[in-house]
Amino acid sequence: MYNTEAVPGCTEPDFDDSGFERVTLPHANHTFPWHGFDDRGYQFVSVYRRHFALPEGTRNRRLVVDFEGVMAQATVVLNGETLGEHRGGYTPFSFEISEQVRPENVLAVLVDSTERGDTPPFGGHIDYLTFGGIYREVALRAVSETFIENVLARPSDVLRENPRVDVRCFLNARKTRNAPLALTAELRDGERLLASCRRRVPAESVEVGFELTPSDPGEIELWDLDDPRLYEVLVRLHHSDACVDEYATRIGFREARFTPGGFYLNGRRLKLRGLNRHQTYPYVGGAMPARVQRRDAWILKHELKCNIVRTSHYPQSRHFLDRCDELGLLVFEEMPGWQHIGDRGWKDLACRDVEAMIRRDWNHPSVVLWGVRVNESQDDHDFYANTNRIARALDDSRQTCGVRYFFDSETLEDVFGINDFDPDFIRPPHRPHYLNTEFVGHMFPTKRTDNVERVQEHALRHAHVHDMLGADDRFAGGLGWCAFDYNTHEEFGSGDRVCYHGVSDIFRIPKPAAGFYRSQCDPEEETVLEPGFHWSVGDGSDYGAQGPGVIFSNCDRLEVYIGGEFQAEIEPDRERFPHLPHPPFFFSTLGGIAPWRRVWGDLRIDGFLGDRKTISRTLSSKGVDQRFHVELDDDELLGDGIDATRAVLLVTDEYGNPRPFATGAVELALEGPGEIVGEHPFALVGGAGAVWLKAGEVEKDAALVLRAKHPVLGTKTVGLRVKGTPKELAGARAREG
Repeated sequence: MYNTEAVPGCTEPDFDDSGFERVTLPHANHTFPWHGFDDRGYQFVSVYRRHFALPEGTRNRRLVVDFEGVMAQATVVLNGETLGEHRGGYTPFSFEISEQVRPENVLAVLVDSTERGDTPPFGGHIDYLTFGGIYREVALRAVSETFIENVLARPSDVLRENPRVDVRCFLNARKTRNAPLALTAELRDGERLLASCRRRVPAESVEVGFELTPSDPGEIELWDLDDPRLYEVLVRLHHSDACVDEYATRIGFREARFTPGGFYLNGRRLKLRGLNRHQTYPYVGGAMPARVQRRDAWILKHELKCNIVRTSHYPQSRHFLDRCDELGLLVFEEMPGWQHIGDRGWKDLACRDVEAMIRRDWNHPSVVLWGVRVNESQDDHDFYANTNRIARALDDSRQTCGVRYFFDSETLEDVFGINDFDPDFIRPPHRPHYLNTEFVGHMFPTKRTDNVERVQEHALRHAHVHDMLGADDRFAGGLGWCAFDYNTHEEFGSGDRVCYHGVSDIFRIPKPAAGFYRSQCDPEEETVLEPGFHWSVGDGSDYGAQGPGVIFSNCDRLEVYIGGEFQAEIEPDRERFPHLPHPPFFFSTLGGIAPWRRVWGDLRIDGFLGDRKTISRTLSSKGVDQRFHVELDDDELLGDGIDATRAVLLVTDEYGNPRPFATGAVELALEGPGEIVGEHPFALVGGAGAVWLKAGEVEKDAALVLRAKHPVLGTKTVGLRVKGTPKELAGARAREG
C-alpha cells in the first residue's frame, strides 16, 4: 500500500491505510510526461505499508528484509518500531526483523525523495534526475542461526593450464555456535560437477576460504565477448548432516587488464568501443522491472554493437549486470556522484557506497573496472586514497578508474579516465592506462527531428573520435556520451527537462549516430547498411542541396541507384577514417555529374562483401507517411503484476524507413489484465515513441491486446500472452518486486 503523503501515525501498525493506493514494486512515487515536467514533482516524503503474516516454517528462523534500492532516504519501521535509516538510492541494504516480527505484521517505509545535500550524489548540481520511490525490489528472507551472507568467487590463472576458483565465504552468526558446522563449495556447469571442496568451520570463524580446482581443466571455457561462458559456484552450509543454507553465484573465467599498451581481454588486445548509460526511463525514472532493465543490455550489445558500457554515474540494476554477463558486454561500474564532493559525513557515505557496490557485484565477469572517483570532481587526495584502498582490499582482481575532465589531475587510480569533449584535441596518452570516458554528448545535442546536416554531423563526431582513439594502441578505447537521451534538471538539457545527448532517443529508438556504432561490428556477425541522412530535397542549409551523404556500413563497397538508374560505386573513406574497422562511405554528387536534386527518385543502396551482394536498402523519394507500426519487445509476460515490455510506435515510408518528421496523436487501448505505462493518447515525436505494457496479476494464462489508432494511417493491433502465476508465487514476487 502506498500514499503520497507521510501523514502523522502512518507507520503505526493500527493506522487506517484503507485509502492507500495498492502498488507493486518497483514503484515510482510519481509518473510524469516524457518531457516538459517539473522535477520537484517527485521530491516529497511518501509512505509504503506492507501487511504480511509470518510465513509458515519460519518461527525458528532468522528473518531479514532486503531492499535493492530506495530513492533516496528510507526509514524502515516494523510494527511501530524503527529498525533504522538508509541514506542513498543506489546500493542495497538490509534489516534483520527476527526480534520484532509477530504472527501478523506491518512493515512501513518512509521514503524521502528530496535531494538532500547530506547524501550522495546530491549537494551540488547533477545533470540527471533521480526520481523517487521504492524503485527496486524488496524481499523477505528466512535464514538459519548462522547463514551465508556473501560469497566472493574469483577465477585465477585462467590463461594457464590449471585454472582455479578462489572462494571466500562470509558467514553471519547471531550467537556463539556450539555445534560443528561445515561448508562445501562446488563449481558446476549446469548439472555437471567440475570441482568440489569441504571445510570445517572453526567455532568463531566468519570467513572461510576454498580453492576449487577442476579435475579436468580442459573442460573450462573462457568468458569472452562472442562466447560469454558462465559457470555456477554453489556453497552450502551444513549442520551435522543437514544442509541449513546455500548460496549460488555465477562466474566467468576471464582475464581483463588495462596496460600501457591498451586493454587486453584473455590475452588479446581489444579496442573498447562503448557508450554511457543512465538507468532511467521515460514516465517512471528507474522503476522498471527486470525484463526492461535487461533489455537495455541487449540493445547496447546487439543494436548498438558496443563491447563496453559505463554505468554513469552510479551502480545500476543487478538485472542489467546479469544480462551483461550473459551477453558478453563489458562493464565499467561507477560510484554515485557528479562533480560535487560533500563534507566528511557525505564522504563516509560515498565510501560505504563503494564498498556496497563491490560486495554486490564482485562476481560479475562483465565488470572489468571499479569507478572510485566522483565523476568530474576535483582532486581530493585523502578521499580518493580511501576509495581506492577500499576497492583494492575487497577485490584486487580488478583495476580502479577515476573519471575527470582535466588532465592536470592527481592519479590515484590504476586507469586514467578523462571526459574529453573536444574532438580535435584528444591529447596523446601521456598517462598510462588511458580511457576516454565521455565525448560528443552535450557539445552537440541532437534530436531525431533535427535537419540532415546536424544528424549527420552528430554521427560523424562519434566516428571521428573513435578513429582518433584507434590511431594509437596506448588508448584503451572510448565510451561516447551517451546511449540514450535522459531527463535532467532545469540547468541542463534543451529546456524541456531532456538531454538529447544519446545516439538513441529516450525511448531507445536509434538516431543516425546509432548507425555508426552498429556498422563497426564484424560482417560475419551482421551485415549493416545505415544511411546517416533523411532522403529529402532542401533539408540542408544550402538551398536545394542534400549536402554530402554519409552511409555507415561494414560492406566492402556500395552501389547507389536513384529511380532505378545506377549512379555511383563508392568505397569506404579510409583516407579520412584510417583507424576504424569499417570507415563510413560518402558521396555528394551522383556519378560526378549532377547534384542529388537533379536526379530524383527512390534511393537504393546495395552493399557487397567481395563480389556478393549481401544487403540492400531503399529510401522513398515520395515524402509521404505510408505505414504505421506497433512493435513489442516480447510476446510473453509473467502475470505477477510487475513484469513489463516496451511497445514501440513508428511511422515509416513504404520501405520501412522511419519518417523523422511524422506526427499524429495515437489513441491507445489495452484489453486484458494489464496497464499502459506512459502517455495515452501518445503524440508522436519524429514519427516515433514508446509506451510500456505492464502485466496484471493472473493465475491462469491470459491475453493482453494493444490497439493503437493513428489518425491517418489506421489501427494496428498487437497481442502477447500473460503467463498465469499462482497466488502464492505472485505474492512472493510482490514482496520481492
